[in-house]
Amino acid sequence: MLLRGGAFSACNAAVGDRHHDNCRFDGLIRRRPTRSFAAAVWCGRSRTPRSLRVASVATGEPKSKQQESSHQPSLADRLRLGSLNEDGLSYKEKFIVRCYEVGLNKTATVETIANLLQEVGCNHAQSVGFSTDGFATTTTMRKLHLIWVTARMHIEIYKYPAWGDVVEIETWCQSEGRIGTRRDWILKDFATNEVIGRATSKWVMMNQDTRRLQKVNDEVRDEYLVFCPKTLRLAFPEENNASMKKIAKLHDPAQYSKVGLVPRRADLDMNQHVNNVAYIGWVLESMPQEIIDSHELQTITLDYRRECQQDDVVDSLTAPEDDLSELHGTNGSPAVAKDESDYLQFLHLLRLSNDGSEINRGRTEWRMKPAKR
Repeated sequence: MLLRGGAFSACNAAVGDRHHDNCRFDGLIRRRPTRSFAAAVWCGRSRTPRSLRVASVATGEPKSKQQESSHQPSLADRLRLGSLNEDGLSYKEKFIVRCYEVGLNKTATVETIANLLQEVGCNHAQSVGFSTDGFATTTTMRKLHLIWVTARMHIEIYKYPAWGDVVEIETWCQSEGRIGTRRDWILKDFATNEVIGRATSKWVMMNQDTRRLQKVNDEVRDEYLVFCPKTLRLAFPEENNASMKKIAKLHDPAQYSKVGLVPRRADLDMNQHVNNVAYIGWVLESMPQEIIDSHELQTITLDYRRECQQDDVVDSLTAPEDDLSELHGTNGSPAVAKDESDYLQFLHLLRLSNDGSEINRGRTEWRMKPAKR
């Protein structure tokens, strides 16, 4: 799906070497050829935007003066290190891993990775003109009070970026039958172009007033499909890859548990329910410390079953899963494991403490931490 977020990055739009020199971020931005759909660009100290011909990504036709004016980039847009690709059907953005985004190993946490995925998806949405109200909605969706909600998230991390590394993330979205849409991501080390992670997600449509799921109608589909790849493109193209694997429900008594978790105010998103990334932290709360010390998370899959509100109290349950048949060799992972004893797999369940209602079920896969150099 198309999430909320940023517009064309002015410093990524090529207007000739002379003007690029005034607005580039040395060592991060590569010069690109002039694109017909680039927005107006500010460079250097000029207070007047250097106008480029603005054309519709969907039709290639020049936009009106009113449309051109509405697409002038903000200060945040000009500083953001992201832009649509040449065909306008995917979006790339670069991020520097900051000191407060890393853990004990001085590498990014899985929550940091998940937040970056959310951010680049949001920025992609705004770059193609979708709503900036926090719901990433089309015109028809706003009329019908419809929003997107996450149904599944699957993340694989082959190498965690370290503090100060630059990560480039590409994202795109596609239709997922009649019930929703999907968004995929590819993460690369910008310095080496090495793929360090992949992710995919499924989204369904919900009525904001009734909180009931609803099929994607033709009007909404037509509004966002124009910005999607014309042929199927998947971050995980292999058959029976781990992102498609069903998650069995974990029942009591679980081997590990953490009860009485309470959402913080900071966990709430713009839709007034607990943000998707908060569930990852809750899942990891019930992991045994000895596994955290000896292993690092390679894969996490979450199926979202219901919304969680600020006043809910949550229990986190975890138990080992024996099936390792689909653990390795998924589209870009380092290799099939030489020794499966180095890998562990767990099932997870988040539920309401008061009545046991299922909030989220998950699976995590862990690899032995590399030896310290």
